[in-house]
Amino acid sequence: MRVLRIAGKNLASLADEFSVDFTSQPLSDAGLFAISGPTGAGKSTLLDALCLALYDDTPRLHKAEGKSPDVGDPVSSQDPRTLLRRGAAEGWAEVDFVGNDGESYRARWNVWRARTKAAGALQPTTMSLHKLPGLQPLGHKKTEVMAEIVQRIGLSFDQFTRAVLLAQNEFSAFLKARDDERGTLLETLTGSGIYSEISKRAFERWRAEELALKTLPPAWPTSNRCRLSSAMRSSRSPKLRKLPCMPLPSGSRHWKPTCAGTSKPNALP
Repeated sequence: MRVLRIAGKNLASLADEFSVDFTSQPLSDAGLFAISGPTGAGKSTLLDALCLALYDDTPRLHKAEGKSPDVGDPVSSQDPRTLLRRGAAEGWAEVDFVGNDGESYRARWNVWRARTKAAGALQPTTMSLHKLPGLQPLGHKKTEVMAEIVQRIGLSFDQFTRAVLLAQNEFSAFLKARDDERGTLLETLTGSGIYSEISKRAFERWRAEELALKTLPPAWPTSNRCRLSSAMRSSRSPKLRKLPCMPLPSGSRHWKPTCAGTSKPNALP
């Protein structure tokens, strides 16, 4: 997953529309860059817009407690709608990105107030996902859109905030993750999951072959050789004289060699 552009409108400390295009100069040629500025300049809001457009959530809300006053009933301080700038009637966040399949997409998150008035009550948020450049819609309901986004990114919100976007003072969350969780994250980020799949299939093949081996009949002891009667060995039939000696099954005194046209030998009484 690679972020191409982050945009939004009326989110937290960023009023009106804003956009950061990582495909344009000078960011397109920058291997490493920093988002800097004084407190309240909107550094964290850019990252909020990224998470809202993709997951309808953002890390800093998880630390909020209580409720925030609003028109009508107060809303939870962890509600992403509280990031709509005070006094604004509507806002949105938008992200263009390249998915794990190499295709480009645009994810969008919308929030607004009733009657598109600043005094209106907060309405339920909506999300959309379009494939670029033709803006082909993917998913209809919000839950369907979110599932489509996760599928194309390959990371859940928790995984994304542990490996891609590490919130302030949260870098240790990745380091402290369990070995299996950290391994899954690294596989997804580096695209090396195919090796786990190969290992899994090799183990399944080994297990299937082992079970098949256990279903085979037990081998007869090598010391239990066939004993052809003297009459059979002195037979004038050249075919019979050329037959190889075969194992004698338990409980049988003599063994009748396999003759041409038969598939199994039979024990003589």
